[in-house]
Amino acid sequence: PSCWAVCGVWTVFIFRTFISRAGRAPSCPMLWVQPSDLLVANRSSLAHGHRGFLDFRPLFVDEYRDRDRLYSLRLDQPGAGAKEIYWPPLPGQKEECVQKGKDPPTECANYVRALHPFNRTHLLACGTGAFHPVCAFVNVGHRGEHVFSLDPMSVQSGRGKCPHEPSRAFASTFTGGELYTGLTADFLGRDSVIFRSMGSRSSLRTEMDQRLLNDPKFVAAYLIPDNDDRDNDKVYFFFTEKAVESDGKGRAIFSRVGRICVNDAGGQRVLVNKWSTFNKARLVCSVPGPDGIDTYFDELEDVFLLRTKDGKSPEIYALFSTISNVFQGFAVCVYRMADIWEVFNGPFAHKDGPDHQWAAYEGKVPYPRPGVCPSKTTNQPRRQYGSTKDYPDEVLHFARAHPLMYRPKQQHRLRQIVVDRVDAEDGQYDVMFLGTDTASVFLTSSSLQGGCLLEPAEEVILEELQVFKVPTPITELEISVKRQMLYVGSRAGVAQVKLHQCETYGVACAECCLARDPYCAWDGVSCARYQASGKRRFRRQDVRTGNPMHQCLDQNLTVDDFDSAEEKVVYGTELNSTFLECVPKSPQATVHWFLQRPHEPPLPPVKTDERILKTEQGLLFRTLYRPDAGTYYCKSLEHGFAQTVTKITLEVLESEQLEHIFQREREEREGQAAGEEPAAQDRAWFKDIMHLIGYANLPRVEEYCQRVWCGNPLRRKAKPPKSKNALSGVDAGKKGRAKLQEKNRLPRQAGAT
Repeated sequence: PSCWAVCGVWTVFIFRTFISRAGRAPSCPMLWVQPSDLLVANRSSLAHGHRGFLDFRPLFVDEYRDRDRLYSLRLDQPGAGAKEIYWPPLPGQKEECVQKGKDPPTECANYVRALHPFNRTHLLACGTGAFHPVCAFVNVGHRGEHVFSLDPMSVQSGRGKCPHEPSRAFASTFTGGELYTGLTADFLGRDSVIFRSMGSRSSLRTEMDQRLLNDPKFVAAYLIPDNDDRDNDKVYFFFTEKAVESDGKGRAIFSRVGRICVNDAGGQRVLVNKWSTFNKARLVCSVPGPDGIDTYFDELEDVFLLRTKDGKSPEIYALFSTISNVFQGFAVCVYRMADIWEVFNGPFAHKDGPDHQWAAYEGKVPYPRPGVCPSKTTNQPRRQYGSTKDYPDEVLHFARAHPLMYRPKQQHRLRQIVVDRVDAEDGQYDVMFLGTDTASVFLTSSSLQGGCLLEPAEEVILEELQVFKVPTPITELEISVKRQMLYVGSRAGVAQVKLHQCETYGVACAECCLARDPYCAWDGVSCARYQASGKRRFRRQDVRTGNPMHQCLDQNLTVDDFDSAEEKVVYGTELNSTFLECVPKSPQATVHWFLQRPHEPPLPPVKTDERILKTEQGLLFRTLYRPDAGTYYCKSLEHGFAQTVTKITLEVLESEQLEHIFQREREEREGQAAGEEPAAQDRAWFKDIMHLIGYANLPRVEEYCQRVWCGNPLRRKAKPPKSKNALSGVDAGKKGRAKLQEKNRLPRQAGAT
């Protein structure tokens, strides 16, 4: 098996960094995972292309089997055994592209934009061809083979099948031997069209009429059957466009769902070789606000079709963003196709004249109803409509004048979305994988009950995965339910990521329960993949509430052991600022600080004030005093589950001792100017360190020296530096402290640790 890659109930999901619901705290991920964590846990593997990066758009995953390039990557090992096809523009096309004023590095190449399975052994691939669209067939062999070659005899014009520009919005789907595309079909990008090509039937397209398509940005296209009658099959296009019905809102942008019948043949006298069944409706994604003022998300970014097992009434997961200059946010809205069908069966939008308001059409609608397909439903004993060419001209004139439905489908920079429906102990959950423009993927779940989405459904952001080290936009997401893998595409490459890594949640039943991950459950020993057929006696899972007090009372509920926590040592200088870092594994947990001093009652809570500040990243001492010395315990608490995150011993360096150190440093500099040997200086420095710290703390000397020496440019010059990794770590620490000081408006004092 291989993957081929190339260079009405509605629910709203809101994400932490963008917007929060009224009366609720912003949502944030249950766990943050870095690229290094993914690799160490063997959860991710990467494939890099020519010159170390892949600049592609389409990604097609076969469960059973950069520009100018196509890649064939194995599903089980994306980085091993990859095959590559070099497919540049034809001779002279790149030069012609440059002569027409296009940018050679970014536009005058063959960017493959369409990639569809054509039959059992071939793919259909279409590219921009340096502003000369081109298509060809790619031989991938039979099932079980890893063949990958382009058939040169199959190369053909791609006009109407692929856009000219690599960055132009585009959507396509291939079904029944025919290619359906939504694109701009001309060199200048003015002819926006929904086009059908290939196959045995004549090509069809939309008219050049702003009422039909007004500067659209196509996002996705799917074949979605209405029922068991194949004559009723329709192709649905999802796009945004300038709204003709905005009525004084200027250049308003609305999101749309449009559809055409697969068996549309155009008209006989009207709409010849044009779509005769095209109509469209508005997709509304909004959050109700105070005083009836809603927040609308009108810019459609991506769409995922979640098909049901019986193939009926699938669900549409749509990713939106705002287009406001004041507010920026993102949302995911979910639509049932049954509700969208209801909108298309509703009234048409109508406007009597330029000075009139848009309203529902109340006149007589001709038969067959405009937008329906010729099928058994439309045929009557005395009226047989075997093709749209048999439709009366009255029907076609009405369809041309009324392409828009009056009622919108009511329902949030995220780029891509795929969805997996998961069975859990307390029901079914839809897990969404949301790709961002910063190389990260959000995992969020919503609950279902009785096959219907709850209203409103609670969103739980399970994880935030930083898939690529370089903050590059996620351009493609594909999911393999069979292999339990997510395939993530970006300019940096293709990554294979496991859908779940249950053991990362921790070693206690409570930690597994708090994760609220429908993929994972406590099996009595560890946090592992949920199996519906597993032993129910030990299985613990509570996705809906994540309350370990109800699930783990007879298990290891807590790992709150102060003595076993990893200990760190931080040296702070008196009358200076010092920061103790503590970031719990779960951002949902609350953090409490406790202090242990010698010969005092155990673990009293740390009292915070204007001098000692509690931040999201840790504890900040704006001014450090000698009584602040002691062992600090950072403890997280979530749903009754307590855990010690870190134990930090803070040692305060007295100002008199520090001044003595600085005096010795000044003398050392004078000695360097006089030509004194560095060895003698080092011995004097070492004696001062021993006097300051004490010989009982010898294991801590190396850590302290590392901090002091790496901060002295003269010493870095006199002595060989530490390893690159060690120095970069210190530099990173300095940058982090500098940002923290700037955030809290603290002066950067000399000698601050």
